[in-house]
Parts: sequence; C-alpha cells; structure tokens
Amino acid sequence: MHELYMQYKGLLFKLAYQLTGSVSDAEDVVQDVFLKIYEVPQEKLAEPKAYLCKMVTNRCRDLYKSARKKREQYFGEWLPEPYVSTDNDTMESVIRDDLLSYAMLVLLERLTPTERIVFVLREALGFEYQEIAKLTEKSEVNCRKLYSRASAKMGIDAEEMIHAEPVNQEWVTGFLEALKQGDMNQLLSMLDQNVVFISDGGGKVSAAVAPIEKREPVANFLLGPIRQAATASGDFLIELAQLNGQTGIILRSSDGIHTVGMLHVEDNKIQNLYFIRNPDKLKHVMS
Repeated sequence: MHELYMQYKGLLFKLAYQLTGSVSDAEDVVQDVFLKIYEVPQEKLAEPKAYLCKMVTNRCRDLYKSARKKREQYFGEWLPEPYVSTDNDTMESVIRDDLLSYAMLVLLERLTPTERIVFVLREALGFEYQEIAKLTEKSEVNCRKLYSRASAKMGIDAEEMIHAEPVNQEWVTGFLEALKQGDMNQLLSMLDQNVVFISDGGGKVSAAVAPIEKREPVANFLLGPIRQAATASGDFLIELAQLNGQTGIILRSSDGIHTVGMLHVEDNKIQNLYFIRNPDKLKHVMS
C-alpha cells in the first residue's frame, strides 16, 4: 500500500483539488481514500490507477453536496483556494500538463459534479473517453456529450487555451511596479478593455462584493487599496510566487500574507484578475 501511496498520491491530490477547488478538502479526500483502500479486495486493485481515481471522484461528488449549501450562503464571490506549487510540482505539471489554469478552476464552478469530473479527467489528466466511461459508469457517447456541454457552459472551444498561459516574470514585475507607483497609464495599457476583477473575502475581510468589469473601473479599484496599504505600512511587500503552476502575486504586511492575486493573461493583456483575501483560503500559502 505504501508503494501505491507514493506512486499515486500526487495524481490523486491534483484530481481532488481540481474537483473541489480546495486544498484542504483534496488532502482529506486523498487521506480518506488511502485509509479505505485497506478494505478493498486485492482483485479490485488489478488496475490501481483507475480504481483509486474512481474512489476520489466518488468522494468528491459526496463532498459537493455539502459544499453547494455552504457556497449558496457564502458572502460575496467564491474563488478556489490557491495551491502553492513546489519546483517538483511545476516540473511534473509541465511534463504531464495535468493542472488546469486558475482561471479554468473558476469556470469549473459553473458545472454540475458529473460535468466537472468528465472535464477534469479529460482535459487535465488526459484520460480517454473509454476510461472516463468506466470511472463514471456512463457510456462513451454520454461522456462526450457531458464534455461538450461543460465546454459550452464555460464558454470555451477546442482551440482555446485550457492550461495556464506562461507569463514572463518581467512582464508581471512591470504590472506590480505600475501598482506600486500608482501609474494609471501603464496599468491601463496592461488591462484588456473587458477585464474582469473578482475578489473573495468571504465576509471576513474587505473585498468587492460583486465582480468589477471594464478597464477603467478595475484600474481605479486596484490603485485605491494598493495605495492605502502601501501608505499605511512601511513594510508592505508585493512578491511573486509559483501558485497553481503559474506566476501568482502575494501581498503581505507585518501581519503576514493578506492577499493572493492570480492573473489570466492573453496577448499580454490581463483578461481576468482574481484576489483571494479570505484568511481561511490562505492558510496553505502562509504555512
């Protein structure tokens, strides 16, 4: 069992994380699956990868029922918990391409549990429809329809970038400098005309209750709180970090990390900007 754990724990964690949008839930799911595997007859583990993935998807489906009620009562916008990438994680993700971009995780929230399972298995983990059919106990035809329906709900097509678009760190640094200096013109030049800003405070810290749309309103909102924070604290820092297999932004003060920012960039323009501020979702970033 130890060998199974060492071989598949990374895969199962990334599957569970992308199905739940929560690092904590994903860790719990993987731990729970490996505890229950001791009760599984050996003959059922002839294909361990498929069986373990099925256990994870079933457990995540159960979690979704309680999570849905919590999210209906959630104050403001709900965003997935950021995942801190180690060097090994990033290398493996590049090789296997098994981690959807943060922007895609946000879009996954539009899907039903089954649509989400089919989409993640297909796009993130590269499962064939025949394998997905076995895991979900549905026909291949039905799985293809579920994938097509999921793509339509997310507003993407087969040609669109599913995984994180690499962003030059020098470009991100330029964006951060524009924020620090309060350079409105530079900031506007880096934002798409139809950029959308979403902030998640969970009702525990200040955040925009609804999405902010369009370039000028987003720029004005960004410069306001950044200037205030920088003025109020001399040790205010903005840093780069590897989050979700891509370059993310960390804002910290003497009290510690208070904001994680994720960018979705296309053609050197920010299409979407996500600020995660709920302290409960930053625990793994701070640890």
